[in-house]
Order: sequence, then C-alpha cells, then structure tokens
Amino acid sequence: MFIRKKKNRSGTTSIVVVNKIKGCFQELKTIGVSSNEKELATLYEQGKRWIEMHCGNRDMFLESERQREEKQVTEYFLNNVENILLNGTQLILNEVFRLVGFDAINDDILRHLVVARLCQPASKSGTVDYLKSYFDEDVELHKIYRYLDRLHNTLQDKIQQISVEHTLRILGGHIGLVFYDVTTLYFESDNSDELRERGFSKDGKHSQPQVVLGLLVSRDGYPLSYSLFNGSQYEGRTMIPVVEDFVHRFQLDDFVIVADSGLMTKTNMALLESANYKYIIGARIKNETEEIKQWILSLDKKEGRFYELDAKQVYEQYRGLWVIERAYRVTKGTLEMRLMFHFTQKRIEAHVCVCFVAYKIYKELERILKLSNINLSVDKVLNIAKTINTLKAKLPASGETLTKTMLMTQNTGRLSRCSIRIFSGFINPTQIIPQSQSSPFSSHPCKHERFRGQSRQSGSNFPICRGQIQP
Repeated sequence: MFIRKKKNRSGTTSIVVVNKIKGCFQELKTIGVSSNEKELATLYEQGKRWIEMHCGNRDMFLESERQREEKQVTEYFLNNVENILLNGTQLILNEVFRLVGFDAINDDILRHLVVARLCQPASKSGTVDYLKSYFDEDVELHKIYRYLDRLHNTLQDKIQQISVEHTLRILGGHIGLVFYDVTTLYFESDNSDELRERGFSKDGKHSQPQVVLGLLVSRDGYPLSYSLFNGSQYEGRTMIPVVEDFVHRFQLDDFVIVADSGLMTKTNMALLESANYKYIIGARIKNETEEIKQWILSLDKKEGRFYELDAKQVYEQYRGLWVIERAYRVTKGTLEMRLMFHFTQKRIEAHVCVCFVAYKIYKELERILKLSNINLSVDKVLNIAKTINTLKAKLPASGETLTKTMLMTQNTGRLSRCSIRIFSGFINPTQIIPQSQSSPFSSHPCKHERFRGQSRQSGSNFPICRGQIQP
C-alpha cells in the first residue's frame, strides 16, 4: 500500500490510499480532497496512519492499551444507562400530530391517548401501563378520566375545526366531495340509558345497547366531522342534522354530498333540494316513482353521459363511498373503537373523539408515506417502528442525560427517508397528492363499475345526481 496524490479536473488534489495486486492498482480509500498545501500534508499523514492501522504494522502494547481503554469506556457507559425506550412509534406519531395542527390544543394527555390508540389500543388503565412501560411517560389514570370528562364538551369543536382546516390545506382549499355514512357501536352490557339504546345493529348485536355514529369524510377519506346519536335512532334521520351543522360551523357551500340509497329517503332528498345542496345517491330504478322512471327514459341517448354530466365522472364520485367504509373498518378494527370500557355519556363521546383524532393522524401518516414514495401501509410502518429504541444514559459527574435513537433491524432503514422528511420539516403540510394517485386503493373494483353510459336495467344501482357537479 502507498499514498498517491491525484490531480482532479477542478484543480484540487485527492489523497488516495492505493494497493497494487497482480499488476493492477486499486484505490482503497480517499482520505480527503483539498487545494491547500498544509491541508494536503495533514491528509497525507492521516493516510499513513490509515495504512499502519490496516497493514498490521501496529504496536502490540499500544493496541492492548487501546482495547483495554475501549472496554472500560464501554462498560462505564453501559453501567450508567437509565432506560431503554421502545418509542419509535411515539417519535413518528408525535411529529405527525404536530404537522396536522393538533399541538395547538397544547395538551399532552390528548397526544398520549392518541399515540397509544394507534400503537396499542387498550382500556385507559392498560393505556397508562403501556405509556409507562414503552415510553416512560407518567400519566395518572384519574387525570385521564378527568380529562375525558371535560374533553367531550370543551375541545370537540376545536378538534373538528383543526381537522377541517388541515383537510382544506391538503386538498387545495376545496373539499369538493363529502361522503356520509353511519355505523353502530355496541356495548357489552344489558343496561341502557338515553344514549345507549337497543336498535338495529350493523354488527348483529340487536339485543345489546348501542350508539349510532355518523361520520363525514372528504375525498381520500380524510375525516371532517362526526356526531353521536342514541342507539334507537333511524339512520336516515341522522344525515341532515350532521350536514347542516357542518355547513353552519365551517361556512362551506361548494361541495357535493355522496351517500348510499339507505340514507337518501324522500324527506332527506326534499330537504337537500330545498337547501340547494348538490348530491349523488345510488338507487334501484325499479323502486323509483313513475316520474323518475319517465325522466330517466326521456334523457337523450348519449353514450357515456348522465343528463348534462359525464357518466364516468358521476360513477367515480359515487364509487368513492368505499373511503368511508374503510374509515369505519380502520376505526373499529385497527383503532379498536369498540369494545368501549365507558358507560357515561361524557366519556363515551370523549372516547369517540380520541378515535377521531387517531384516525386523522393515521390518514396523515398514510399521505406522508405516499409523498415519500414508501410503498408500505401505515400498519406495517408502525410495526417496523416498534423495533426502534431510544437509549438514555446519565453522566454521573455532570448529571447530564444523553439519548441515542437506535435502528435495531434492517427493516427500520426503510423508514429512514420518511423519518428524515418528517423530523427535518421536508413534509409540506399543504402539499397536494394528485387525485389519480391519492389512494393506494383507487384501483380496487367497485360493484358499480360494471355500468357504463345510461343504464336502464331495472334492478341496477343507478347513481342519481342533482346540481352541477365539479370534477
């Protein structure tokens, strides 16, 4: 081995360690590049020391002393390790929480509850244990219950306001489509009250008390608003109050309501039309009135057109109902909104509110992954992040605590690009994902996809539209 000074086209000189094997020269390491003679001399000496270290030309006494000191330093450090936190998910979700804007609430308990709901859904008692065991967060159970008692009526409006404002930013200031649907949440109890009542259960639990949850989401499934109703409430009577409250609070007027036929009763349609709301519904032509049938049959036979609207556009907007179905699947499955371990109205509403915030964070992380070109689901990312540890060591002399985040498996390297973008501020909270690429599920088949143009099949689910719908 020897050191070569190699001239570069830029006028600088590289100090390179070169080895000759079987007549061929191989560059092993570039020590550095400079155009300054003093710096080149320093780099040359560094190159000589590098050769000594890698050629076996070492002083065995110095080497033994170095190894002994290294071992002592390592043992000293390990003896002062205070804690090892399994907080990879917390590091990521805390930043997503901030990006959405929920940090404006300035309440650590809400953030802890949301992060725990995404990482390890459990009862509030189980959440306290989880936060302490994995994140070393001391949150007292009685403080959580007190927080839930005031969350239901003091912060719900602000939380929904933050969610709507963030959704407007990422959708370019225009919501466009609003999807509405309801689900039911049952309780493992025989006792009912004014909120928890028996009714038609979508989970098949007709003999148990339940509540009805109405949810509004935007295109791509970003949650906008929600409302709870007593369990005996007919779902068709929930939509208009939710929509009117949403419009009144956020002063929105340029949007299209999309819902399935079960929610679009004659009364609802009349109320929507009287308020000049635009809507798309799915209905069976054979069940429509003669007036509607004659109106459909009287339309001009233009291939690929619905009245004055493009047929493909209407179908694409109506089939977007899958986003709210997925929202319920995530909240009831991944986030385990049920079973609920609460029995008072205040805490039931607060629990649903926490799940609403958790789903918003879930969707924002999904958007960040897409912007970072990481082809992984949110669930997969959180599972990988659970292998990221943070080591904390306290220095005895100064009392200073050092922390080091460690990637424990090879899979965690796949998250490094996403993590760097989040922590370094490279994620633009207002960056818009093109509609054609906005969802990894956009190519999923839909039961309405088989219809094209002006369908006259009497048994078909036929999207009926009112008002001019924007693309």
